[in-house]
Amino acid sequence: MKEDSLSGLRFLEVTVLNSLITILEFVGGLLSGSLSLLSDAVHNLGDSLSIIFSYAAHLLSRRKQTHTNTYGFKRAEILSALFNSIFLVLISVFLMVEALSRIQHPERVHGGLMFVVAVISTIANLGSTLLLHRGSQHNLNMKATYLHLLSDTLSSLGIIVGALLIQLYHWTIIDPLITLVVSFYILWECWPVIRRTISILMEAAPRLDYPAIKHDLLLIDGVYSVHHVHALMVDENSIVFSAHVNLRDMPLSSVQPIYDQINQLLKSKYQIKHVTIQPETTRGADEALFSDTDQDV
Repeated sequence: MKEDSLSGLRFLEVTVLNSLITILEFVGGLLSGSLSLLSDAVHNLGDSLSIIFSYAAHLLSRRKQTHTNTYGFKRAEILSALFNSIFLVLISVFLMVEALSRIQHPERVHGGLMFVVAVISTIANLGSTLLLHRGSQHNLNMKATYLHLLSDTLSSLGIIVGALLIQLYHWTIIDPLITLVVSFYILWECWPVIRRTISILMEAAPRLDYPAIKHDLLLIDGVYSVHHVHALMVDENSIVFSAHVNLRDMPLSSVQPIYDQINQLLKSKYQIKHVTIQPETTRGADEALFSDTDQDV
């Protein structure tokens, strides 16, 4: 089965599971009076919307480049990851405010019903998390969705513990405390995704060993200087690299083998997918690796 078909099946299964969990937790939270169950239901509702949005972005990112989008549509998933993470942060902040209010004004909670709903929710959330775990390793969009599901799984586990404490010791304050802890955890996990997506959208240079790249390029016969280097990421897996390379004066037909060596080196050793080289003889030979002027032609 193709990767797109597998991803689509996973997204569909997770969406159905999350929709059922959301309904269950909303009803269970209202009947039991549990804020943590209601907060988890809100998280799951957000997850369902997030999953649909993520899958749409995933399909869009697979489209080939056009004359108006010459790098393709890969950044659709980066935008989706950023949107999902910010949405999760906003939900977490809202729930933290509600939890603080509940701490100041405690309400009665039915621990038994809370426990049953939390157990069912945990099993379903864990299944959804495992479905998306593999794809989250190398895809920020899927990772953002995976973090949604992981946060709900942890939240459900916390609710189970809280329900037991409420049922055994009548510690109703544990309910909003669980909401606070889970919300803080979600904020902690979302920050790296937000920072990375913004970095990519701002076209910040990827983390490469640029002095080593220069050293390796200068080892290629015919290359004696490298300057005006630029690098950016289209998405988290696609690096674009350009540089001005000074070569000794030679026929154009002799330059092609040097191009091939540069491309092979950058792609195999540094995983750079798109390489653009501008050959020069003496122009800019004494300039820095990174240009500090606006005139870069």
